[in-house]
Amino acid sequence: EWTQSDLVRSCRLRYLQRWTLLADNNEHRSIRTVLPAGPCLPAPGEWLLGALSPVRGLRAVVRETGDHQLLEIWDRHGLSKCLDLTSLNKHGRVYDDAQFGCLSWSRCEQKLLYVAEKSRKATAETRCPQPEWTKVLKHTQMITKPHQLVTVPVPNQDRCVYHEDWGEALTDKSLPVICSVSLQSGCVSVLEGPSDVSPGQALWAPGSQSVFFVGWYHEPFRLGLKFCSNRRSALFKLSLDGNCERLSGDNLSVSCPRLSPDAATLIYLQGRVFGPHNQCLSLQQLDLDSGKTSTLLDVINRPQAGEFAGVYEALPACCWSADGQRVVFSSACRNQKDVFMVDRRTKSVTSLSDSVSERYGSWRLLAIQKDLMVVCCSSPSTPPTLRVGFLPSAGEAVTWQTLHPPARTFQFKWTVLDVSPPPEEDNTSYPGLDFGAILVKPSGSSSDGRLPLVVFVHGGPHSQFPAEWNSTTAGLVRLGFAVLMVNYRGSTGFGQDGILSLIGRIGSQDVKDVQVAAREADATLDPRRVAAIGGSHGGFLSCHLVGQYPGFYRACALRNPVINAATLLGTSDIVDWRYTSAGLQYSHQQTPTAEALAAMLEKSPITHAAQIKAPVLLMLGGRDRRVAPHQGLELYRALKSRASPVRLLWFPEDGHSLSRVDTQADCFLNTALWLQQHV
Repeated sequence: EWTQSDLVRSCRLRYLQRWTLLADNNEHRSIRTVLPAGPCLPAPGEWLLGALSPVRGLRAVVRETGDHQLLEIWDRHGLSKCLDLTSLNKHGRVYDDAQFGCLSWSRCEQKLLYVAEKSRKATAETRCPQPEWTKVLKHTQMITKPHQLVTVPVPNQDRCVYHEDWGEALTDKSLPVICSVSLQSGCVSVLEGPSDVSPGQALWAPGSQSVFFVGWYHEPFRLGLKFCSNRRSALFKLSLDGNCERLSGDNLSVSCPRLSPDAATLIYLQGRVFGPHNQCLSLQQLDLDSGKTSTLLDVINRPQAGEFAGVYEALPACCWSADGQRVVFSSACRNQKDVFMVDRRTKSVTSLSDSVSERYGSWRLLAIQKDLMVVCCSSPSTPPTLRVGFLPSAGEAVTWQTLHPPARTFQFKWTVLDVSPPPEEDNTSYPGLDFGAILVKPSGSSSDGRLPLVVFVHGGPHSQFPAEWNSTTAGLVRLGFAVLMVNYRGSTGFGQDGILSLIGRIGSQDVKDVQVAAREADATLDPRRVAAIGGSHGGFLSCHLVGQYPGFYRACALRNPVINAATLLGTSDIVDWRYTSAGLQYSHQQTPTAEALAAMLEKSPITHAAQIKAPVLLMLGGRDRRVAPHQGLELYRALKSRASPVRLLWFPEDGHSLSRVDTQADCFLNTALWLQQHV
C-alpha cells in the first residue's frame, strides 16, 4: 500500500499494488521469479483499518461512510459480514492512529479486537418520584397523583465538563476502551480494564479468552504521547471476564507487544519514564509459561564504530521468524537506518542489508512473514522502493531482489559526514562523543562554481535525519541548493550517552554542533550564501543560529519553532520536557519558580532576537498543542519592532507537524521562494 500527495484535491491518495513471487521451497529458500506487478489500484479513502486473518486470509476492514463506521469481513466470495458499529452504540469512534489503534484477529478467526473512544451517554432525562417532581415544578400549575413516576427533562450537567486528551495529534483521544467482536453472533463487547490507564496496541493472548495490551497511566493528568516514548505505561493481560494483571515492571515505559508464532513468548520495548522524550530502548521477552521476563537487547550507551547502536523506533507488526527464534526490526545506526536480526539463543545482532547499502542509505522493515522480508529502501537521491528477501541461515547473507525500481531517481551527490566537536566544545560529562551530517548537492554546479547552502536542522531534538528520501531536501537540491542535514549530539542512532549529553545544554551544545558542521561541510560551498531551516526544536536551533551568528546566515525559515521556553511552559502538552531540557528534574507536582523560568529563558533564542539580521519566514499551525503558535508570534513582534524583515504564514486548521497536503505545499513553495529571494 502506497500513499501519494495530490495537490489538485489537497489530499493523500492511497493505492495498492500486488506482486506474485515464485520461490524455491528448499532449505536455502530463494526467490526464483518475480512476476510483473499488476496495475496500481486506488484504495477506498474511507478505509481506516485493515487486517488479514492468520490462516484463511480473511480481510477485516473498518470503513467510514458518512457519519457511520462499519466493520466488514471479506472472503474469497466477497463481503461475508458487515456490522454498523455506530448504530450498535457500544462505544465512540474507532481509533486508527499508531499510538493506540489496532485490529487484531484471534487465532480461531472468530473474534476481532480494536480500540475505540469510550461512550459518554449524556442523560437527557431522569425519572423521579412525585415529591421531587413537585419541587422541580414548584412554580408551575400541574395535578399529579401521589408517588406517580413521571419523566422530567433536565439539562445535561456534564456537557461542559473538561475531558483531558492525549495531546498533540491525539486531541480526540481521551478514554480509549478495548472492544471485542464475535463474528459468529455479531455482538460487540467493551472490555473493562483498569480505570487509571488508557489501553491500546491490543492483541489476543493464546486461547482467545484474554488479551494483552499496553496501558498508559492517567495519573495525575495526561501528558502528550505523540513522539514521546517516555510515558509511564505497562503491559497488561485482561481476561474477557474482567480479570486484569500487570505483566511488566512499575514506573517504566513500554510499547509494541508482539506475540511469537508458537504463542509462547511475548516481546516488547521498554524505556525510562521522563527524561529525554525519545531514548534508546531495551527489547524485553516474556516467557508466557513461566511468567519470567528477560532482556533480549539492552540499552546501548556508547556503540563501537560499525556496530549496532540500539533500538530507537517501533517494532513492525510482523517481526518474528517462522521458528520463533529470531526477531527482525529496523533502527537508526548513526546517520543511516538498517534492518537487524537478533537471535534469541545467542543474543547476537546481525545487519541484513547488502553491499548495495551504499546506494540505499536507509533500510526499513515493513513485514516478515514465513521468513520472507519486505523492506523499503531509499536514499537522498532515490525515492522509496520495495525489496524482498528470505531470512538467511546462520553465516549466510540475504539475497535481496528489487520488486520494482522507483519511477524516477535523481543524480544528486550525497555524502555521510562524521563530525567531531572542537576540544573546547567537548562535553565533560560525556566526553569523546561525535556526531554526523548528510550533505546533498546537485549534480552540476552554480555559475560561479560555489553552491549556496541550506542548513536543515531536525526537530525533536531526540530524532534524526537518516540518509533516506526527503522531499524537502530533494526539492531544494533540484533548485540548485546544497542541503546539509545535521545530526547534532542528542540525535538518535548514536547511543544513549549522546542523547543524555544534550540535557541541560540545549541552545548551546546543539547550536555549536550545527555551526561546526556548517563551517566544515565542503569547500565547494559558498560561505556568503548560507540559510537555516527547521521545525519545532529545529526551528529553535535555526533561530539560535541566525541570532548567535548574525553575519553567517543570509535567511531563515522556521516551522512552529520554540522561541521562548519560559513562556511555553504553561501551554505545551509536554510540560515535563520544558524542565528536562533545561537540566531540571520534573515531577507532576512541579510549579514554576523564578530560577526555573530564568534557566529556560536563558536557553531560548528570543534572548538573541535583537542580533538577528537575516530575513525570517515563520510558518505556524493554529492548532499546535506541542509548541503554541504564540511562540512564533513572540518572535514576529520582536522582529517587527526592530523593522527586521519577517513574514508570517498562519495555518489555522493545522497542528504541530503542519502535515496537511495543502499546508505542506504552501510551506515548501514559500520556503523555496524565500531562499531564492534572500540567498
